[in-house]
Amino acid sequence: MDQLLAPAPLSDEVADDEVSSEPRSLLDRLFDRGLLVRTGVDGLYGRSGDFESVVEAIDRLATKLGAGDGAESLRFPPGMSRPAFERSGYLKGFPNLAGTIHCFCGNDADHARLLSCIEAGTDWTGDQAASEIVLTPAACYPLYPVAAARGALPEAGLLFDLQSYCFRHEPSLEPTRMQMFRMREYVRMGSPDQVLAFREMWLERGTAMMRELGLPIAVDPANDPFFGRAGRMLANNQRAQGLKFELNVPVNSEDKPTACLSFNYHQDHFGTIWDIKQADGEVAHTACVGFGLERITLALLRHHGLDIKAWPAALRERLWG
Repeated sequence: MDQLLAPAPLSDEVADDEVSSEPRSLLDRLFDRGLLVRTGVDGLYGRSGDFESVVEAIDRLATKLGAGDGAESLRFPPGMSRPAFERSGYLKGFPNLAGTIHCFCGNDADHARLLSCIEAGTDWTGDQAASEIVLTPAACYPLYPVAAARGALPEAGLLFDLQSYCFRHEPSLEPTRMQMFRMREYVRMGSPDQVLAFREMWLERGTAMMRELGLPIAVDPANDPFFGRAGRMLANNQRAQGLKFELNVPVNSEDKPTACLSFNYHQDHFGTIWDIKQADGEVAHTACVGFGLERITLALLRHHGLDIKAWPAALRERLWG
C-alpha cells in the first residue's frame, strides 16, 4: 500500500523564489505571502483569512464524506480534565509532548515578587501551580470519559464526529509540525469487526478525497512517536500488528513526507481504561480517522502554489463549489 497514487503538479516555487538567489524554505514563503504570521515561537503561528478559508473548506469536505453515517457531532474546547488526562495513559507514551496549564496561586507578597521578577527579567513562574486543565493532545481524548458515562454501547456501537485544537510540545521550523493545530476526527466504538470495517472504509474515502485534491499520496504503516526505550518496543508492536496507517504527502521534502490523515485501531485500549462495554458486556474496541486540517492545507499550498486564486478551477470547485 506504499505506492504513490496520484502525482500532482508542483507549486510555482520558482516564481515565489526568484527574488532571492537563495531558495527560501516553505515556511519563509508562507510568512512572505502572509498566509502564516510569526508569533516569535516556533510552531505557533497566526493564520490569514486565505489560509483559514482552505482549512474550513477541508473541514466541510470531511463533513460531506461522513454525512450519511449518522455520527453524533461533539465539539470540545482545546483543554480537558487533568484527572481524565492522567487516566488516559498519555503520559506513559508521550510525556515530552504533553502541555499543562499552570496558574498563579500566590498571595499579595507572591504577586509583588512576581512583578519584581518580570521587571528584573528573571523567572517569574515559581508561584505557578498546575490547574485542573491540561491541553488536549488529540481530539478524541475528551470523548472517552463522556462515552463511558453513558453505559453500555448499543448493539450497533457508536460513531462520533469531533474537531478540536490540539497541542503537542514539539517546536519545529517545519510548518507541518505546529505546536497548536486542528484535528478533525471520526471515532467508532463497538466490536472488533465493526471498528475495523470503519477503518477500512475511511482508508478508501480518505485516499479518494486526497486524490481528488490533486495531491501525490502514499498510504503507509506507521507508529505513534512513543517516548524512550520502552516506547521503541511499543512502536514496533504497533507496526507489526498493523494498528496505524498514515496517508502521507511530500510537503517539507520528498524524502520525508508528512502524515495528513491517520487511521488508527486502538483495539480495547480505551475501552479497558474507561470501562466502555459492548452491548454483550465485552470490552469495547475503538478506532478513529484523523484529518490534520492545517497539514492538508499546507500540502495544497505546496503542490498547487501559494496563490490560492490561481489554483486549478476543478480544485477550487471541489473546495468551494
